[in-house]
Amino acid sequence: MPINPDAVGETGGPVARSWNSKDALLYAVGIGAGTDELSFTTENTRGVTQRVFPTFAVIVGGGGTPMHKAGTYDRTKMVHGEQGFELFDEIPPDGEIESTGRIAGIWDKGAAAVLESESESFDKATGKRLLKTRSMLFCRGEGGWGGDRGPSAKLAYPDAEPTHQVTYATREDQALTYRLSGDRNPLHSDPAFAAAGGFEKPILHGLCTYGFTGRALLHSLCNGDPSRFRSMNARFSRPVIPGDTLTVSMWADGNEALFRTTNQNGDVVIDQGRCTFG
Repeated sequence: MPINPDAVGETGGPVARSWNSKDALLYAVGIGAGTDELSFTTENTRGVTQRVFPTFAVIVGGGGTPMHKAGTYDRTKMVHGEQGFELFDEIPPDGEIESTGRIAGIWDKGAAAVLESESESFDKATGKRLLKTRSMLFCRGEGGWGGDRGPSAKLAYPDAEPTHQVTYATREDQALTYRLSGDRNPLHSDPAFAAAGGFEKPILHGLCTYGFTGRALLHSLCNGDPSRFRSMNARFSRPVIPGDTLTVSMWADGNEALFRTTNQNGDVVIDQGRCTFG
């Protein structure tokens, strides 16, 4: 069946998800962390305790949402539209959570449908709430049924130079490392599949670009301390090609910052970014 707008409000779960130290390490190198971030990329460095990047929330969270009830869509034309998460405690290197989710919205953008989901996760050992995630999938060619277009409010960036700015280079094989954290969509690895979706070559996972951005936020705004990171939300505005250079610009004000990420040509690839920290 096509997109099913009546699925809004459908819930699912609980779904269990566990991870270990190796999963957290693999995610860290997948988002570009290296030898100058050993607390995230090693588990046995003398005098260093392993910690986990806050954006790992988007890997382990998100469970329980009954997306199969939202109908069908062409996966070659589906891209990540927006992603957010909120942390209530620091993510441990090893853990297990139970998540429940719901379809929060299905929006008609005319040329596309947007599927919005929300999920809440609890630490299975303690019963305490650990994180929440929110995601939007942009499904090209699936709109036009006359539904609500959804919210359109935009953040207003300051008319000033960024308070912080960080530049990272991605590798040409970045997507091949990142996909090992779970997203095996061939859009990011198979040239033929990418071409069927209208791309000249496989594109980088939106959540990999998101992870690079989160690294910059963590080190610039929280002095590299994950326990200070509270929330992050952003919109994916343009595909990134593995090998691109990413610059994250931040405008911090108190315990909040707006941010955006651009590529080497100055094109905005992550927009409408807002994060909070302690």
